[in-house]
This record gives sequence, structure tokens and C-alpha cells, in this order.
Amino acid sequence: MMTTRLKTLWLALALFAVLPACSSISLSNPFGSDSKEQSRTPANATEYICEGNKHFYVRMLNNGNDAWLIYPTHEVNLTKAGDGSNRFTSGIIALEINGDATTLNDGEKIAYTACKPQLKK
Repeated sequence: MMTTRLKTLWLALALFAVLPACSSISLSNPFGSDSKEQSRTPANATEYICEGNKHFYVRMLNNGNDAWLIYPTHEVNLTKAGDGSNRFTSGIIALEINGDATTLNDGEKIAYTACKPQLKK
């Protein structure tokens, strides 16, 4: 039968033998700086930057007949106006896509002008 002192020595030796195996375990911080920042642009969407550094995103759907408007806090579906233009509306919100002169009006609260589509990187 082993004595208590011998058991303690044996346990200490076993711990020292196992310690090198622990060095291969990575305990990296998931919020650390070594991880890449993910893009903030929603998938399949175009960012528009407007006067006053305001911005929004648009994802075209339904063969270009719907524009999914993506604000920082919510999203809205706009349908294409029947007048043959690149104008999309929900009744209150109106988006007119016209290159570097795109405009967005959301009632009286929001009026974005001189909106330019940003090239995807």
C-alpha cells in the first residue's frame, strides 16, 4: 500500500507530465484584435452615402420590381412605381434611384439627397 507522501509525489509527477499538452490548447479571446471584422454591409445590398454622411442600403428583389430598403434600425419593402422610372414606393417612403443623384424621402422625417452608390470591394 502506498503512503500518503508517495501518492502526493506520484500525483505531482503526473501533473508535470500533462502540462506540456495544455500548451497546444488555444484560449484566444473571441473579441480580440486577431480576428477579422466582418463587413457591415448586408448581403447582396448596395450602400448609398448621401449629403450629411447619411447612409442606407438597398437590395433589389423580384427581378428589379422591389427594392428592399435597409436602414440602420429597420427594413422596408418598396415596390416599383408603374410609371417606367426607377422610382420605388411604399406609399409614404419614396426612393428614386438615379446614379449619383439618388434620393430617398421618408415622409417629413427623412430626406436624403445626392446619394451615391458605393462600389463593392
